[in-house]
Amino acid sequence: MAKQKIGFVSLGCPKALVDSERIVTQLRVEGYDIVPSYRDANLVVVNTCGFIDDAVAESLDAIGEALAENGKVIVTGCLGAKGDIVKQTHPAVLAITGPHATEEVLEHVHTHLPPPEYNPYTNIIPPGGIKLTPRHYAYLKISEGCNHRCTFCIIPSLRGDLVSRPIGDILAEAENLVDAGVRELLVVSQDTSAYGVDIKYRTGFWQGKPLKSNLTTLAKSLGELGVWVRMHYVYPYPHVDELVPLMAEGTVLPYLDIPLQHAAPSVLKAMRRPANVDNMLQRIASWRRDVPNLVIRSTFIVGFPGETEHDFQQLLDFLSEAQLDRVGAFAYSPVEGAAANALPGAIADEVKKERLMRFMAHQAEISAQRLASRIGNVETVVVDEVAEDGWIARSYSDAPEIDGSVYVEPIGEVEPGDFVDVIITGSDEHDLYAEPLTEENRQFVTLQ
Repeated sequence: MAKQKIGFVSLGCPKALVDSERIVTQLRVEGYDIVPSYRDANLVVVNTCGFIDDAVAESLDAIGEALAENGKVIVTGCLGAKGDIVKQTHPAVLAITGPHATEEVLEHVHTHLPPPEYNPYTNIIPPGGIKLTPRHYAYLKISEGCNHRCTFCIIPSLRGDLVSRPIGDILAEAENLVDAGVRELLVVSQDTSAYGVDIKYRTGFWQGKPLKSNLTTLAKSLGELGVWVRMHYVYPYPHVDELVPLMAEGTVLPYLDIPLQHAAPSVLKAMRRPANVDNMLQRIASWRRDVPNLVIRSTFIVGFPGETEHDFQQLLDFLSEAQLDRVGAFAYSPVEGAAANALPGAIADEVKKERLMRFMAHQAEISAQRLASRIGNVETVVVDEVAEDGWIARSYSDAPEIDGSVYVEPIGEVEPGDFVDVIITGSDEHDLYAEPLTEENRQFVTLQ
């Protein structure tokens, strides 16, 4: 029987990427080949994003391109859960599913492209599954859905309420990934801090040991695998403080990704987000007293309905005081189905654009200063890419694709995934520059 070949397009956030990896893994288990071009594929699966308007447009464009280049397209992901928008725009698609719908996608694939004859000697899949990331890092999704009802967000309507994975399953997957060569685990979910809430933190088992299903226990257990562990999408619940000692002792990376969204109490209230900004500043100061090299990443929305110039200035003042290391921001745009659409005080597009520019310029100065303070440090980096003119690496402060890089002068031979000690020699607003630590320069520095 001829090979059955499938093209796969994965869009959106790391959580969607994990969904893609699960679908691709099962397709490979069933004997399908995954090919990199439309021309070679018998059918194309597009995993979409539908969170904001730009993501919707990108997803619809990708579907259209796949239809034009191949003609047989199955759509899955968040955009598939947003009513009839896909079918209305692209009526020729074969089938549409929502997110985390592996079995449903496979059923549609089987209908339009029957699986090839199974051969256990050729259909060998690594224990960690098929990964769409480089070999040395992987995203580890610990739960699905979210119990919050932030007014700007439609994730609960797309992905449902919180559903935590069994802690034993998570740790078994993590162990398989490490055994396969993964050097960095990036913990993701819609709300990482809420892990275990829905199952009342019940006791699970891993390697015969009873373990409570909560974030602290999970983080500590992941840290015992001997790889970098990076925490993403950490909602600032009080128990997040329990992660700080684990960072201080090196069990997990001193890195917290906390989506704060704003700093003006009135805006936070309209967003249905925690509004105690002073308490947040006190916690950040406390965390940094215990872990001086802690890196905090966050995301913010400017131009939210009702945001006044005073509110926006409060946000800039918060940035100045909090001294966050990595920050992303976007101008608010209405999302179909979001409660915020009904709020009064819509901000004009030109005002949103101007505030976003001011916000990013303000944060760029903070970022540049914080990165410059690391010049002269010796730090461990993980190499992502190797070229003749230098290595592209990341430090503990840099998550792949969303943060900066460390550009290293090439001395000796390394491979992607290698950990290397370097001296930080320069910086700019986003990135660091370094040279490898050698016997010649070691005498002039102290290892950090």
